[in-house]
Amino acid sequence: MERVELPAGPIDYTDTATGTDDERPVLVFGHGLLMNETQWRKVVPLLDEFRCITPTWPLGAHRQPMNRDADLTQNGVATIIADFLDALDLSDVTLVLNDWGGGQFIISEGRAERVGRLVLASCEAFDNFPPKPARPGVTLCRLPGGTRTFMWLMSTQLFRHGDRGYGSLTKRRIPDEVLDDWFGPATRSAAIRHDLRKFTAGTPSRKILLDWASRLSSFSGPVLVIWGADDAMMPVEHAHRLVEEFPDARLVLVQDSRTLISEDQPERFAAELSRFVTTT
Repeated sequence: MERVELPAGPIDYTDTATGTDDERPVLVFGHGLLMNETQWRKVVPLLDEFRCITPTWPLGAHRQPMNRDADLTQNGVATIIADFLDALDLSDVTLVLNDWGGGQFIISEGRAERVGRLVLASCEAFDNFPPKPARPGVTLCRLPGGTRTFMWLMSTQLFRHGDRGYGSLTKRRIPDEVLDDWFGPATRSAAIRHDLRKFTAGTPSRKILLDWASRLSSFSGPVLVIWGADDAMMPVEHAHRLVEEFPDARLVLVQDSRTLISEDQPERFAAELSRFVTTT
């Protein structure tokens, strides 16, 4: 695990670079709320032809708290993505977003100059921040003491694997050791819970979200919209709408998958991602 210090605080990441002269195309992977780089543990080993970078964003599973004054709103975390690309001096990046969709806002914020391609994989879009099934949990996190209560709920089998928890994100059962790793930092650390609360409280109004979404068409690079056909969290209708938003976009629907395509169909995801990057 490597770490880079950004204005907002430390960001941990893994990097498959083989050295300073590694010229393979660069893929930077995002993840969802209360997840980390292991969301991609089934996909990255299938992409040897690429340099794969998997940061852990400050969405509640990060291992070190951010600076107390860090902006952890939706566009604040999008800015952290842009700062991360700057810090590693990356260019022509393929940015992959899954579950959390706020990384799109680097386009709205005019910070997408290092992004050559964009992959939107069953993620939040338009005004679906947070998705309707997740809103009770997010609302709880915004209340005094709510993040501690939410993390306690996620320690129980009923909530972590049920349709009110992370069971709704995948058709395959996420191993408990993976969920323990995702939930551990916010369970143990009051500072991480503080960051999580700041993020959950940092979603703007529907009007602002739709205004940001209206700026997506300014991104002229190739876009792959890849969506779980059985997704109950992110409406499939949004996949079709996203394709219409961008000048150069294509749509792939993945059967027998919900939100976390990397869990349900990792081989298909890796194959579609490889095809997209090598043909654009």
